[in-house]
Amino acid sequence: MAKIIHYRNKCIGCNICYEMQPELWRMSKKDGKATLLKATAKKDVFVLALNSNVELLAQEVKNACPVKIIKIL
Repeated sequence: MAKIIHYRNKCIGCNICYEMQPELWRMSKKDGKATLLKATAKKDVFVLALNSNVELLAQEVKNACPVKIIKIL
């Protein structure tokens, strides 16, 4: 099972992740940055286990991120 890793502190709030995959992402009204839903956090690094039916789209979201702060392992 793959994991998605989001380095939230480096997020610029471009909204592409939310537009492409709203079931996994929300934009914070407090600071305008993306939030990975249902992820566990350690400081500003968020990790979420992905099931196979969302993994392919998550890979596309990772590739679309302009600051490359989304990783999939």
